[in-house]
Amino acid sequence: MFIQTESTPNPATLKFLPGQTVLEMGTADFPTADGASASPLATRVFAIKGVAGVFFGTDFVTVTKEDGVEWDHIKPAILGAIMEHFQSGQPVMASDAVQASGHADHDGPDGEIVGQIKELLDTRVRPAVAQDGGDITFHGFDRGVVYLHMQGACAGCPSSTLTLKMGIENLLRHYIPEVTEVRPVAV
Repeated sequence: MFIQTESTPNPATLKFLPGQTVLEMGTADFPTADGASASPLATRVFAIKGVAGVFFGTDFVTVTKEDGVEWDHIKPAILGAIMEHFQSGQPVMASDAVQASGHADHDGPDGEIVGQIKELLDTRVRPAVAQDGGDITFHGFDRGVVYLHMQGACAGCPSSTLTLKMGIENLLRHYIPEVTEVRPVAV
């Protein structure tokens, strides 16, 4: 097994590509070790000293390191943990784990606008940010303001504000006049 690594726009995050499917669909975000018990793979990666976060996409694992930790010191252990996991035959997610990723539900009078927002996010935004090892999902819409949740490499990325304001906000405002602003939200 050969695992490729790619840098991301976030210097605290690396993207690991094991060359096989990680999740059949959706994403799974483990911003801390607390929720890692839902995934044997996340548990294995969090066992490495210096790992601060783990995120899964369909074909990648994104790992965020703690401040002050050098990639040269933990990258070999992460590669080993990912390789051991896939060779063990264990599932990535525990069978009873609920993958609660994706867009938040929205009930109310703005249902049509929210549908358009989600469609643009799914077709134009999420594929692009997945290339950088992250995900951005809809969290809410209130009086023209779209609230988005940033995960994986996008969470804490120095360029995330620029991505939100110059990229996503301009895109949504162009296609949906009711949108006036985009803000990040911590979940």
